[in-house]
Amino acid sequence: MSERLPVFPLGTVLFPGLVLPLHIFEERYRSLVRELVASPEDGPHEFGVVTLRRGVEAPSPEAEDGPVPEPPPVRLDDLYPVGCTAELRQVTELPDGRFDIMTVGRRRFTLVDVRQGEEPYLTAKVEWLPDESPDETAAQLAPRALAAFRTYLDLLRPDSEVIDTVPGDPTVLSHLIAATAQLTTDERQLLLAAPDTATRLRAELKLLNREAGLLARVRAVPVPLSDLARPASPN
Repeated sequence: MSERLPVFPLGTVLFPGLVLPLHIFEERYRSLVRELVASPEDGPHEFGVVTLRRGVEAPSPEAEDGPVPEPPPVRLDDLYPVGCTAELRQVTELPDGRFDIMTVGRRRFTLVDVRQGEEPYLTAKVEWLPDESPDETAAQLAPRALAAFRTYLDLLRPDSEVIDTVPGDPTVLSHLIAATAQLTTDERQLLLAAPDTATRLRAELKLLNREAGLLARVRAVPVPLSDLARPASPN
């Protein structure tokens, strides 16, 4: 089943169940937030987050003296093909009309097309990816992936506490690993698009073992800093 929904191009990858805070300053996305807040209580309070394959996000308002310039139009091939909806959980309107919002990843989808039409913001026709139901294979892989994740975190941040509380659900664990590990955007996107939890956990085991081996030898992440998936950035 396909559906059209508003989408927000960003430089980060959102996973189901993960929190994404955003600072909304572009007028077109302020309009989107106002529409979502005003929608019926039982209606969808979500928009799609899609990752930019190339190009730049809108400039930060702190870097501009005047009005924020409109970014160039986004085309389908500017974006990675799989995204995730962000469900609006908390909205704080600032005195100048900007918003600080808190969202949580909800549903994965595949982009069919994107359009800048009557709405001020970008919309996309999407096809929903099926919900994941962890099977026996995923349940067997989860403890191995968690052990590899703990080892990786201990090598990456030896002076910090390794996570104590971890999700028991293999799918939630797979999304947490994908969002937390220092991976490239391409690698995160491959994990987001994985057809099932077991496939994602297998891929994460390989990535974590690779990264842990490199960290143990050189104590460095072997990718350019500019290629690392960035944390959630403003608008």
